[in-house]
Amino acid sequence: METTRRRSNTQTMVKISVLGAISALLMIFKFPLPFAPPFMTVDIGDLGVLVAGFALGPVAGILTSAIKILLNLIINGTSTGGVGELSNFIISSIFVVVACGIYRKNKTKKSALLGLIVGILAYTIVACISNYFVIFPLYGINLAEFTKEFAKINPMASSPMMFVLFSIVPFNLVKGAIVAVVTMALYKPLSRFLKK
Repeated sequence: METTRRRSNTQTMVKISVLGAISALLMIFKFPLPFAPPFMTVDIGDLGVLVAGFALGPVAGILTSAIKILLNLIINGTSTGGVGELSNFIISSIFVVVACGIYRKNKTKKSALLGLIVGILAYTIVACISNYFVIFPLYGINLAEFTKEFAKINPMASSPMMFVLFSIVPFNLVKGAIVAVVTMALYKPLSRFLKK
């Protein structure tokens, strides 16, 4: 009994580690959006995080996110002193906890889709709050001055509040939608592998 449990725990940690590694590799492929600052980039690194969450539970998703961030730091280093990575971990964890929490109550495709939609909305709200009050101040960015300059790129983001509404909000909605679509497309084949 104890040996079986230990083997099961080991297999789960191996799966989480593999998904974390896949997520870290997917973070290499990223691109900016025209209405957001160039340091905010879209990647599909949360694919492995969500797959882990749906198949193994929200805690597994959070652990996968932590591995993703640590491996990305080892592979790419950091240009933000860890601030960008902290932001990514917070938002990724919110996404997986909300999306997978809803899915686990009723494991259907409809429930998964609802979880992803609510997860996107939840992490967009958290991203706005964390960026405004924590991440940008940690970067040492004065938002009032930054948005005056940034308005040359995105005229609608001409003040700190407008920047949140017309840059951070749409950025996170677009990124979340891309990750959600890829997750819905790939979850079934990946989950078969995880459940073996």
